[in-house]
Amino acid sequence: MAGKRRVVVTGLGIAAPTGIGIEPFWDALIEKRHGIRRIEAFDPSGLAAQVGGELPSFALGDHIPKSYRKSAKVMSRDIKIAMVCAYHAVKDAGLDTKCIIERGEANGPPNLDSRRFGANIGAGLICADLDELAGALATAADDNRRFSLTRWGAEGMSNLTPLWLLKFLPNMLACHVTIVHDAQAPSNTITCAEASSHLAIGEAFRTIARGDADVCICGGAESKINPMAIARPLLWGRLNTEDNDVPERASRPFGARRRGMVVAEGGGLVILESLDHARERGAKIYAEIVGFGAGADTNSWSTPNPKGAGTALALRKALADAGTTAERIDLVTPLGTGTVEHDATEMAAWNKAFGAQLDHVPAITSRGAIGNNGAGSGAIDFAATVVALHRNTVPPSPNTDDLDSGCRFRFVQGHPIDANITQAISVGYALAGTQSAALVIRRHQE
Repeated sequence: MAGKRRVVVTGLGIAAPTGIGIEPFWDALIEKRHGIRRIEAFDPSGLAAQVGGELPSFALGDHIPKSYRKSAKVMSRDIKIAMVCAYHAVKDAGLDTKCIIERGEANGPPNLDSRRFGANIGAGLICADLDELAGALATAADDNRRFSLTRWGAEGMSNLTPLWLLKFLPNMLACHVTIVHDAQAPSNTITCAEASSHLAIGEAFRTIARGDADVCICGGAESKINPMAIARPLLWGRLNTEDNDVPERASRPFGARRRGMVVAEGGGLVILESLDHARERGAKIYAEIVGFGAGADTNSWSTPNPKGAGTALALRKALADAGTTAERIDLVTPLGTGTVEHDATEMAAWNKAFGAQLDHVPAITSRGAIGNNGAGSGAIDFAATVVALHRNTVPPSPNTDDLDSGCRFRFVQGHPIDANITQAISVGYALAGTQSAALVIRRHQE
């Protein structure tokens, strides 16, 4: 893109099972702490998979203005997670948005133009609150205790609040975030499962680069800690059902004895700015985004292409967009779901795009510690990559001590290592779909 503006990362807001906020999350990575345990949000004993990555407790009221707290009643868990991430992102970036000003936490007058503040947020298929839905469904049963559409229309629906549906529309994450923080520039929602965050960050990168916004809040969030969210991958045979008694070992990305993925919740929203805007307000700069690539694979909506064609295409396009090559990348961040077929497919994609270079660069995956965060996975991975580059430190990757013979990633074991990182690349892809996306991040230099 000729004449495009440079885009930098100035804020990171993370909510992961191992910590909320970028510093607690990073500390947990360095200390190799686990966030997977037996599910506590509901009784999982009736399910074959009973462990997951749940967030530490948080109070939504600590992350939104007092005047907006009534809106919490129309927020699903996914929306609340996005609101927490948004607050931490703007605080970390030092942006005095409408939310920060109304909370009395601003350092001065607004330091951004809301008309030039955009949003791109990834979301998943938000699961309904079963307690609330079951109560309404019970009133729609006929005399034989079978569901009746007639009674549902006449009685069942009246037992749901008029705004009930607004909890579960994927675009409501971006809706609430943009209202609270007064982001008036282009706003988009992307629902492409685990690829959502990378695609959202990539779209925000493009929006700023072409001059349609100066600042964007972007990333993704999702909660898979719900019986319905667990039932679907269970039916596909993708969840680990054999390690309920050892949750800390349940998620083993690229492991020789991996038994499937572990569901989790969480996500991240990050602040991207044009370099000029960041300089003007004296913002700290973590890194610069220099390349974005996306790809799709029409092999199957449910089964990954064993050759990893779509993901390989995304990696190659990101490298080309950055004007770099695999040989000049110093750190790689794969997704690493822990399922046999998806890990093998991803490995094939990296082999296609990187070849022998994989033998010479360190890698990061947090899936072993936090599980699969759905649409929020990519933002968490992106943040980990950015901080690793910013601090020249590669954290250890839990549960990567016994890798599959075909895995060529050089995950760090034990203690973090110092590394001279100039360029890094992170990738995400949808398990139930065809989309893939990759981002190239570079150490910021004037």
